[in-house]
Amino acid sequence: MKLDPSHRPLRARYLFLKQRFCSASKVSVQDNDEKAKDTQIISDLKLIVRGRRSWKVALNDTVSLKPHHVEEVLIQTLDDPRLALRFFNFLGLHKNFHHSPHSFCVLIHALLNVNLFWPASSLLQTLLLRGLSPSEVFEALSKAYEKCKFHSSLSLGFDLLIQNYVQNKRAFDALMIFRLMRKFNCYLLPQIRTLSALLNDLAKIRQFGVVLEVFDEIVKAGVRPDIFIYTVAIRSFCQLKDFVRAKEMIRQMESNGTELNVVVYNVLIHGLSKNLRVWEAVEIKNGLVKRGLRADVITYHTLILGLCRVDHFDVAVELMNEMLKLGFVPSEAVLTSLVDGLRRKGKLEDALSLVKKVGQVGLAPNLFIYNALINSLCKNGKLDEAQLLFNEMGTRGLHPNDVTFSILIDSFCRTGEMDVALSFLGKMRGAGIKATVYPYNSLISGYCKLGNLNLAESFLDEMINVGLQPTVITYTSLVSGYCNEGKLNEAFRLYHEMTGKGIAPNTYTFTALISGLCRANMMAEAVRLFGQMTERNIMPNEVTYNVLIEGYCRDGNMVKAFELFGEMVDKGLVPDTYTYRPLISGLCYVGRVSEAKEFMDGLHRDRCKLNEMCYSALLHGYCKEGKIEDALSACRDMVARGVDMDLVCYGILIDGILKQHDTRRLLGLLKEMDDRGLSPDNVIYTSMIDANGKAGKLKEALGLWDIMIGEGCIPNVVTYTALINGLCKAGSIDKAELLCKEMMVSNLLPNQMTYGCFIDHLTKEGNMEKAVELHNAIVKGVLANTVTYNILIRGFCKLGRLEEAMELLVGMADYDTLAYNFLIHGCCVAGDLNKAFELRDDMFRRGVKPNKVTHDTLVRGTRLKYSCKNVDE
Repeated sequence: MKLDPSHRPLRARYLFLKQRFCSASKVSVQDNDEKAKDTQIISDLKLIVRGRRSWKVALNDTVSLKPHHVEEVLIQTLDDPRLALRFFNFLGLHKNFHHSPHSFCVLIHALLNVNLFWPASSLLQTLLLRGLSPSEVFEALSKAYEKCKFHSSLSLGFDLLIQNYVQNKRAFDALMIFRLMRKFNCYLLPQIRTLSALLNDLAKIRQFGVVLEVFDEIVKAGVRPDIFIYTVAIRSFCQLKDFVRAKEMIRQMESNGTELNVVVYNVLIHGLSKNLRVWEAVEIKNGLVKRGLRADVITYHTLILGLCRVDHFDVAVELMNEMLKLGFVPSEAVLTSLVDGLRRKGKLEDALSLVKKVGQVGLAPNLFIYNALINSLCKNGKLDEAQLLFNEMGTRGLHPNDVTFSILIDSFCRTGEMDVALSFLGKMRGAGIKATVYPYNSLISGYCKLGNLNLAESFLDEMINVGLQPTVITYTSLVSGYCNEGKLNEAFRLYHEMTGKGIAPNTYTFTALISGLCRANMMAEAVRLFGQMTERNIMPNEVTYNVLIEGYCRDGNMVKAFELFGEMVDKGLVPDTYTYRPLISGLCYVGRVSEAKEFMDGLHRDRCKLNEMCYSALLHGYCKEGKIEDALSACRDMVARGVDMDLVCYGILIDGILKQHDTRRLLGLLKEMDDRGLSPDNVIYTSMIDANGKAGKLKEALGLWDIMIGEGCIPNVVTYTALINGLCKAGSIDKAELLCKEMMVSNLLPNQMTYGCFIDHLTKEGNMEKAVELHNAIVKGVLANTVTYNILIRGFCKLGRLEEAMELLVGMADYDTLAYNFLIHGCCVAGDLNKAFELRDDMFRRGVKPNKVTHDTLVRGTRLKYSCKNVDE
């Protein structure tokens, strides 16, 4: 039958409802089948789990096993959590089954319900390894708890979760669980020990503000913190430098009956000490006794370290002595800080005494402390004590290192005890310690200062042979050594060697070379090198300017000297007494003593500090001009300005007074010295012996010699020479020879001046043959100098033996004005004016400057020749 078109919508509706109904019925049937199947699987699993059959055999086919099946089985075996755990582990280990987070959490709660904390913790750690977020784990734990309706506290699972996060250094994740607990239920809180662990972990990552927020939150929630929670809160206040609240919290603990221990106070003491409020910390320590507590080793350590930070070493030593009496042994760090602090503050004896005390309780300082103490002893000149300390290291089982040996080698090199320095180098090698560049630099510097440059260079060769690279310090020591000896060619050879090796010279290298050139009166070359130095952007220092200024002053060029002085000040360099002394001395040298005094007065007004060296230069200028009154006035100014007269100043004054033969003033000055506790030194005695010898007062000279010996003042070569000169002038040649022999027995070798006294006596006696014989002997001994040549030249000229005098001039290494003047005078006396003027021209060729005496001699010789010619006519 066909439907009417108007009924077609009804048919469509009918077909749709039929299809939907039939489909729903089909799904419903399928769901029921699945549920029935799940129920059967769960039931079978339950029988298997609780049965006696082997699980491995019974569960040979796990294709249809799903996570929710296991979840249900675990829930139905909660009465036996151990059995549930075994089944859970069996599926994971033997069937490679992937459990759901819900299964983990159900089992965790079940285990906690029967106090099986360790397996619960192990299970939770395994769950966390899956990388779930803290909120996901929290949600799984809370749902499992609600579904299973456990009787134990919900907080146990969360406690365990927080603890696991803390153990795994996940403090912020642990904090999130705490926050979620509070959000889930405002009364839900972790246990006290868990809160303590959380706060400590937050403190470890320096989240002190968060610690205090959580602390305030748990206190508001009604939790009474224990001593550990209070301690971490106090530590946080200290770290945030809120010591007012830290102290308030301790007072609160004292008032609410919390049982306090020394740890809480140690935390506050540490905070105060760390922030340089150590005296407050000491007061807290002193107040422990009335609270029934005793300071422990931590208390003492903290306070001693704090006192060392603020340089209160005396109190630190008192606390150290106190803790030693209580039987506490200081840590190595505390001992090191205190001993090193005492050493740095110059309290070396206290440091050594402390080392001795702690040694009695079996504590030995470490290698760092021994090296530091040895270094300080060496710097204070106590090298014998440094060696004893070095020997003590071995008895304490400490082995010196390269630093130890380097310190000792350098120190003995500085004092010129090269044999001892070499013995330590030998010990260093014997101990199998490879020498570094430092001991070699020290040895090279030491030998350079002693003038033993060949040996110094041999160490340069040795260090290169053992594979060590010389440094700029190595070469600068050698350059300076050769400059000091006047061997500029050798100095520049080494300078070019170092630059050829790519070792850049520094300020000290250039300063040494400039100083050598200045001493050799090669000022043009010195200035040229100074220019090269600045072109290479190597900045001159105060010493560089000082040597140049001294060079110009020695040369009498005071204009250039003061120009450099001004340039030095303009560059921001600070002049010192080594700058002022040559300027004062230079002005005095060119006869401008009054200007030197004005310069010094100006420096005093500008508050520049002057010392004895500066005043001695002025005194020498006054005495040279015979202005003793002005010199004494300068002495009064010197004392009024706080500069004490030293032996050098007295020596200059005495020498000036001796030249004026003012015995009364001399005795007054010697009495003044005695009143001030000063005894004449060999320089002053030498001046007095020399003055009396030259004045023919041989008895007085010999009397002074006896007094000098009686006072224990050892005569030197100059003293012997002064007395020998007096004896020679008095004609007591036998006594002079006897004194010369005594001098050599005393290990003092006669010098050119000593031999010059004998040659002078012989030439005056006209015994030129013996004088020449003696001169030839000293030439062979490389002792002849300009003085001995001049004496002989004068002697031959006096006897009219001009040819022999001329031969001596040819043999001189250094020509000087005096020798030429003797010869010119001899030629003029002999009437050989042409030869006299030839000698004058020869002076110019050899760079010897004629002086007023040269000019006057030639003028007198010319006048004498023409006057004689007129008489003849």
